[in-house]
Amino acid sequence: MQEISEKMNALGGQKIPFLFVFDFLMQQAFVIPLNELNPEEIQYNIFGNGNQSIVEVESRNEIVFSVKSPDFKRYTKAFDKVMFHLRHGDSYLLNLTMPVNINTNLGLFEIFYRSTAPYKLWIKDKITVFSPEPFVKILNGKIFSFPMKGTIDADLDNAEQKLLADPKELAEHYTIVDLIRNDLNRVSTGVCVEKFRYIEKIHTHHKNLLQTSSMISGVIPNDYAANIGSIITTLLPAGSITGAPKKKTIEVILEAEQYDRAYYTGVFGVFDGQCLDSGVMIRFIEQTPSGMVFKAGGGITVNSNVQDEYNELLNKVYLPFV
Repeated sequence: MQEISEKMNALGGQKIPFLFVFDFLMQQAFVIPLNELNPEEIQYNIFGNGNQSIVEVESRNEIVFSVKSPDFKRYTKAFDKVMFHLRHGDSYLLNLTMPVNINTNLGLFEIFYRSTAPYKLWIKDKITVFSPEPFVKILNGKIFSFPMKGTIDADLDNAEQKLLADPKELAEHYTIVDLIRNDLNRVSTGVCVEKFRYIEKIHTHHKNLLQTSSMISGVIPNDYAANIGSIITTLLPAGSITGAPKKKTIEVILEAEQYDRAYYTGVFGVFDGQCLDSGVMIRFIEQTPSGMVFKAGGGITVNSNVQDEYNELLNKVYLPFV
């Protein structure tokens, strides 16, 4: 990982634009200058900017998308392991995830092309990402993070009020905001919460969701570009998809989940020569030899209910278009 960090520092110092991708455990990262990107292999779109092809996709009378719910007993076993560690104070918040088998008549690229999301990435024959969650942004001398914690079905009665009033969701959000504040303090000064727990709406192919986010910022050194790799790797893995404290929580995640997240819950982003924008790779589909797998999950606290958390995981298995 030191080699990747140094390459990012070197490119940043020369103001050379590049794409970077990190997997969850920071073992399969890569960095590619934008002028070397092959759009037949990798495409990205960040808030409408990127190398996404302008193509015509096949018109379909009906989109097939079905979900094979993960085994509830398996989820419960993992959940119980997490709760053991939460009750013993090993962790205060943990992001528990599971692979979910899906069936669809769409390919990875078509899902990427059709999706509406701020952070989109396609790697041929491997993954498609359509994430709503930023990792960090750096612009105008500041670094920003926007942790996203708390989800509810937007079509429920009084959904917004229920989400904001839920004590479990509030505790989870406080914890992640505190964790991200501490992370940003490692790479910047004057860290503050500029906006706390605001509501965002996400449209999907079968329902709408409400999620809560916060905006946290700090002042970054003027020469940050020459240290851009060091900054990003210091902040990884993302706090919102691990938990607190980060190191011990990752150990518990590996013990409980018993599968390879790989690039899921990693991060990807672009440095354009001056500014940086990046997203957390949630809302993630992976092509495997046995079919497509959607990886999803949510934050667990000591006050979590296993059925509620299982339902939230399933709520996050969607296609972001209508």
